[in-house]
Amino acid sequence: MRRVLKPAGYHGDGRRSKYFEGWYVKLVDPDQDARLAVIPGVFLAPEDDGPHEAFVQVLDGRSGRSWYVPYPMSDFVADPEHFAVQVGPNRFSTAGVVLDLPDVGLSGRVDFGQPLDPWPVSVRSPGAMGWYAWMPFMECYHGVVSFSHELQGQMQLGEQTLDFSGGRGYIEKDWGQAFPEGYVWMHSNHFADPTVSLMASVAIIPWLRGSFQGLLIGLRHEGRLYRFASYTGAKVRELRIDDTHVWLVVRGRDGSMLQIKATRPDGAFLHAPIRTQMHKRVEETLDSTIELRLTDPKGTVLLDDVGTSAGLEVHGDTARLIHMGAGGT
Repeated sequence: MRRVLKPAGYHGDGRRSKYFEGWYVKLVDPDQDARLAVIPGVFLAPEDDGPHEAFVQVLDGRSGRSWYVPYPMSDFVADPEHFAVQVGPNRFSTAGVVLDLPDVGLSGRVDFGQPLDPWPVSVRSPGAMGWYAWMPFMECYHGVVSFSHELQGQMQLGEQTLDFSGGRGYIEKDWGQAFPEGYVWMHSNHFADPTVSLMASVAIIPWLRGSFQGLLIGLRHEGRLYRFASYTGAKVRELRIDDTHVWLVVRGRDGSMLQIKATRPDGAFLHAPIRTQMHKRVEETLDSTIELRLTDPKGTVLLDDVGTSAGLEVHGDTARLIHMGAGGT
């Protein structure tokens, strides 16, 4: 119960195999010029004796370059109740990030403004997963450590000094056995309305002997969290994907509607966990643009805005993912 109610903490204590966990730390400067995603984590292979490894991944949104830096498991330390992770000399916590990655040419310190803004946790709905968080057999679990927070500090990337002071950050995490077979994920907290932060995902979710099209969206606006998720009764009305855009329309159980259109610029390849290894070909960009429109059950427009510096991943069997929404399995 303690682990479920502490989604930001490390859930891997006692695990010896078939497990991954990673925290996605996004840093964007005030001009949205410098954009980094830094991901510390661990991967425990199917065999008890490994090969297991800790890692730090980096995605440079400006250049489109990415790096994966492995570390021995002995260099990994994490708190089971709070966001506090150390991988070698690199430290990540609610206070900020300290990096020393000579292989990348990246070093420096960025502090986080307080307090952070996590997805609320309660016994009935412990974070982003809702009541699904209590299910012990899920393939992948998700958490939002902070929808948005201010940044203060600098990073040195090669010859470039990246000043994130006055910028904005975001933190989420995933843990479990593997990433979904097919999914769409996106995030931005750079809208004209600074109170807006959007995290949206549609994925193939294994369930008992079958699977379903899982929906998870958290939309922060003016201090309120709008939840559109499978466990809230929300439904995907439309999901379309082509080479340039993703279109997603969802309807809440109360009749509210959220319409999303995201661009698909070229990205960089990251490693992501499948059941046997860290797969090397998951493309992510930090250059997407997200148009969103939120209406209440009466059709009144509550929010109509455009987000920039957006993270976007479209991966795996998206044809099946789309088909599931049309009544397929």
